[in-house]
Amino acid sequence: MNVRLLLASAVLLLAAACAPRNIPGTQIPDTDDSRAILKVMEQYRVAIEARDARAIQQLVSKSFRDNAGTEDPEDDLTYDNLPQALPALLSRLESPRVDLDIRQVDLKKNGVATVIYYWNASWRVPGLLDRPQRESELEQMHLQKEDNQWRIVSGF
Repeated sequence: MNVRLLLASAVLLLAAACAPRNIPGTQIPDTDDSRAILKVMEQYRVAIEARDARAIQQLVSKSFRDNAGTEDPEDDLTYDNLPQALPALLSRLESPRVDLDIRQVDLKKNGVATVIYYWNASWRVPGLLDRPQRESELEQMHLQKEDNQWRIVSGF
């Protein structure tokens, strides 16, 4: 009986040793790509809080396209119109605060990734709205690897 217990313990230890490691505090596999993607997400968060349109533009792919959650093509964001649209949008915000709780990073072998995250943001829009605005929701962002750099393809 002790031999069986010893064998079962050895099998469990081997299985645990072979299990993929996660980034501490997450269920996200600890890989170079996962860490690089999380870094892009943090840079995005910091850039929003700093209202730094240029920093956000540096994170996006040339194939970037986002429909802003509407069917109206007039409010779509693309790589080409970001230099005009982002500064105008960010300049209207006052004191933006953003928390991103990354829930999942799904890496595909073709260099594409989907990030599922919980977005919790607050901001003020002086002259337009009297009270601070808040938004919390589950979001997803798509990234692709270009020249060994992860870039945002959609999901602002």
